[in-house]
Amino acid sequence: MADTDGTGAGSPPARRKRRRIATTISVIGELLITSGVVLALFVVYSLWWTNVIADRQENKDAAAIRKAWSAPQAPGALNTEDGIGFLHVPAMGKGYEVLVKRGTSVDVLNEGVAGYYTSPYKSAMPWDTTGNFTVAAHRDGHGAKFHNIDKIKVGDAVVFETRDTWYIYKVYDILAPTSKYNVKVLQPIPRESGKTTPGRYITLTTCTPVYTSLYRYIVWGELVRTQPVDAKRTLPPELQ
Repeated sequence: MADTDGTGAGSPPARRKRRRIATTISVIGELLITSGVVLALFVVYSLWWTNVIADRQENKDAAAIRKAWSAPQAPGALNTEDGIGFLHVPAMGKGYEVLVKRGTSVDVLNEGVAGYYTSPYKSAMPWDTTGNFTVAAHRDGHGAKFHNIDKIKVGDAVVFETRDTWYIYKVYDILAPTSKYNVKVLQPIPRESGKTTPGRYITLTTCTPVYTSLYRYIVWGELVRTQPVDAKRTLPPELQ
């Protein structure tokens, strides 16, 4: 028999209450779904689309540098704004290379390049007689040029290419992880790597673990030789 006193489950007030609850649950569910879609799109943008945009920019800048190198100019001339050369790291992938520019600000690294430090310790250049060539790049998003830095092992080659010289380094130590505030890794003599005397060093830095910026991953190398660039820009044996 139907409820007639207005208090039962089948009364209009009870039905309205159930409808309000159902509507609220439905709205919450839709909001959760929408939030999930937005979050997924943000992840796609951060980890894929920014790579696409950055790679396009880096390819454009790299082509401009190589075109400039092919034009007559004084040996060793460089443009620190557009790029000083290319970093090659076989351990990070076959044919891997990345343009290196001045600075390590977000604006620079978001162009899909690597950048050399100007502070707190000014980076040495590869052609300097002593010092530490200190370089940073993103590990994820915006080109993610150092994404595979963990593939580098002690003994691997790291090669820097300028217009007229190949600089060949050999990795001798790796530090992972370390505090993102640990700037001692950038010192002209990287003492944390065990070095105590001036030399010609290279330091690669990036964030770790993957998809975070909690710590820093450090790779140290030391120059073992140089090789002149010939007319055909023949690759050194380490890159063949």
